[in-house]
Amino acid sequence: MNLPQPPAPSGAPRVTPVAVVTGADSGIGRATAVKLAEQGMDVGITWHTDEEGAHRTAEEVRSHGRRAAVARMDLTRLPEAADAVEHLVRELGRIDVLVNNAGTGTATPFLDMAYETVREVLDVDLAGPFLCGQLAARRMIRQGDGGRIVNVTSVHEHQPRVGAAPYCAAKGGLGLLTQVMALELAEHGITVNAVAPGEIATPMTGQEDEDVTEKSRPGVPLGRPGDAREVAAVIAFLAGKDASYVTGASWVVDGGMLRMGPQAGSHLESDAWRRP
Repeated sequence: MNLPQPPAPSGAPRVTPVAVVTGADSGIGRATAVKLAEQGMDVGITWHTDEEGAHRTAEEVRSHGRRAAVARMDLTRLPEAADAVEHLVRELGRIDVLVNNAGTGTATPFLDMAYETVREVLDVDLAGPFLCGQLAARRMIRQGDGGRIVNVTSVHEHQPRVGAAPYCAAKGGLGLLTQVMALELAEHGITVNAVAPGEIATPMTGQEDEDVTEKSRPGVPLGRPGDAREVAAVIAFLAGKDASYVTGASWVVDGGMLRMGPQAGSHLESDAWRRP
């Protein structure tokens, strides 16, 4: 796999690795794109509604001396939406890393959930990453030198949340899809892992660019939300050469939140948790 290498011998071409990060217009996606650029990768960036944010990410990538390309991707329009990955690959010349980060969610009780909502969440959070991963893996196999795929799931890959039935189903499904992909793509030198964030200060949680050290979260052992850059650091490790023997795993980045299941349950004082 063509990850950052020492300078090539005189006369030998040096191939710059290329990463594609979906949903990189803000939050975890933006932090990941910038981190990968810092590690020497050119970066393809997709966006859905925030084109300006995507171009800001691209400028940050370029500030690290790396190339950036931008494409719109609407994962509610499948299967053609996944072609954005192929568009970025053609523009940047190859793909060594795919980060399936684009996602959506809902806060609707199970009994009130409309089919259209279920379909949208499953398409964006599960079917979309499946198709993007398929396109990327096929290209990596043709290149012949392996690759990395990182699927951004959630702590709700592992534990449920009231009001998030399709989100939990999709993230749980993406976690198992990650494991199947890891098994099937290993022979091609492609590793596949999941990163499962807890509460992270991003637009999805209404906390973008906030100082997480000033937030109190008594139910989280580390006592605060996470910063998008803390998730990006784990993704970047899995995308790098030091993670060459890591595949099929789910890396939880949650400040210890998942460890609090039984502990939090024994200390709840009302039925408020039953409502989204």
